[in-house]
Amino acid sequence: MDNFVDCWYHSADGLRLYARDYACRDLDRQDPATVLCMHGLTRNSADFAGLADHLCERFRVISVDQRGRGRSDYDSVVANYTPVTYVQDMFTLLEQLDVAEVTLVGTSMGGLMSFMMAAMQPERVHSMIINDIGPEVDTRGLDRIKGYVGKTGPVSNWDEAVAQARMINGAAFPDFSDEQWLDFTRGVYYEEDGVPVMAYDPAIAQPMADEDSGAVPDDLWPLFESSAAIPMLVLRGAFSDILSSDCVEGMRARHNDLQVAEIPNRGHAPTLTEPASLAAIDIFLSGLPI
Repeated sequence: MDNFVDCWYHSADGLRLYARDYACRDLDRQDPATVLCMHGLTRNSADFAGLADHLCERFRVISVDQRGRGRSDYDSVVANYTPVTYVQDMFTLLEQLDVAEVTLVGTSMGGLMSFMMAAMQPERVHSMIINDIGPEVDTRGLDRIKGYVGKTGPVSNWDEAVAQARMINGAAFPDFSDEQWLDFTRGVYYEEDGVPVMAYDPAIAQPMADEDSGAVPDDLWPLFESSAAIPMLVLRGAFSDILSSDCVEGMRARHNDLQVAEIPNRGHAPTLTEPASLAAIDIFLSGLPI
């Protein structure tokens, strides 16, 4: 049974966008802190279903579908598929919900957005949980992602969809059971006339091919350094091809209080429901000032 309500809002340029709003289950908390979860390039709000269910014992959790993903409108202006635009959409959402301060949870692209949001409106960002991304993006993983985004062929049934999801993501989740792969697949596909379809606009791949589009920022170190006063947890898949160990060490050097957790048996990116992920997140959040 769904434990969230649908949240619809409009972007500044008129797109109808979607988010899941998970209320805090602790009724004694009159004004619970808010967590904003932002997904990776081809994903959507379903990515955070397990984490949101865990966190809403103490927090209100908002999990979004960026434009071109999930239930949000696709954008006819392909050049808008960049983090700069998505960040503006996030600020629009927070304004509509009258949320003054948030903890940001960002996976991959969502982590890059977190750095940008903290630099643009630092007073709004209480803390940050960054999932398998850093101010430098490892070219190995970037080339891998460019190799499949917007290029996957159609499938005709759920068995084929699961096989396709495993082909793309199998190296990141080597210990997934068949049931976990089905759950994962149902999060990244939707059903249209009985046929599974990838839940994103294939056109999101186009700006990635243009080095000047801003879809993959070259150097986010200045933005990262500007957020050094904000409490931050970084999670890294033990064999990630997006966030290198060297990048993590560079982040430690620039953020004295940085907390880091390496998630075993994971590539890019941890699901954030692994026991090691949940333990690191709980420890981090419990140590923050309310």
